[in-house]
Amino acid sequence: MEESHPLDRERMKKMRERIMQNTILATQKLCKTFNGASYLQHVLKNLDVEIYEGDFTVIMGPSGAGKSTLLYALSGMDKPTKGAISFSGREIGGLSNDKLAVFRRDNCGFVFQQMYLLDNMSILDNIIACGLLVNKKRKEVAKRAKQILKLLNLDETIWHKFPSQVSGGEAQRAGIARALINDPKIVFADEPTGALNSANGEAVLDALSEVNAKGQSVVMVTHDLRSARRGNRVLYLRDGVICGECKLGHYVSDDNARHDKLSGFLTEMDW
Repeated sequence: MEESHPLDRERMKKMRERIMQNTILATQKLCKTFNGASYLQHVLKNLDVEIYEGDFTVIMGPSGAGKSTLLYALSGMDKPTKGAISFSGREIGGLSNDKLAVFRRDNCGFVFQQMYLLDNMSILDNIIACGLLVNKKRKEVAKRAKQILKLLNLDETIWHKFPSQVSGGEAQRAGIARALINDPKIVFADEPTGALNSANGEAVLDALSEVNAKGQSVVMVTHDLRSARRGNRVLYLRDGVICGECKLGHYVSDDNARHDKLSGFLTEMDW
């Protein structure tokens, strides 16, 4: 077998170093098993996944594929049965519950289908309350909360309203603001448009795209083709295994080629 040239080996070494620098989250042989009444349910099966810094990664697949289970494992909300999870080179899979809570607080933001905003607090105070978990200086937290709300096109007219007094799309964008208040390294979104109408869903997707365009890493689980088009990378999960990957590049609205490429990929995946 012919030996590689020293320059080629050096080039490959530098390439691997760049890849490692850009990988914010990685798994190795990740498994998640649940105990059923009379059987074991293997939801995730020896997954090797890399999430890259600054990417908008979308996870798709049929119901029961393990999408949300994977999201919860990646974010430290649930512990794997086997395998390793590393975040910026630090192993997190084996951390205690208390240490995982600190890890999530310091590194992760979460956007769910239901926002779970506190009904007895204003939109602004919901976000400030989350920020005070990290920064005890209320004035600084309030200033940042207002900046994020403006970034997400939520003007002052709703800041002091209660969650029940705003639209579903406004509440969901407020949830994104809450997810960003502690400047997380990565935002996890689980079906963020699932309970919204088309207009409100589009506003939420615009907010996530805007956040990603400014360099924020996003990982989103969705069943929705329209939502999936926002990602620059789509992973397809079936029966706990990643069956394929589609690279779409940076999002541009009204990009028919992008739509066709993703549609063709999902057809190949028997979606």
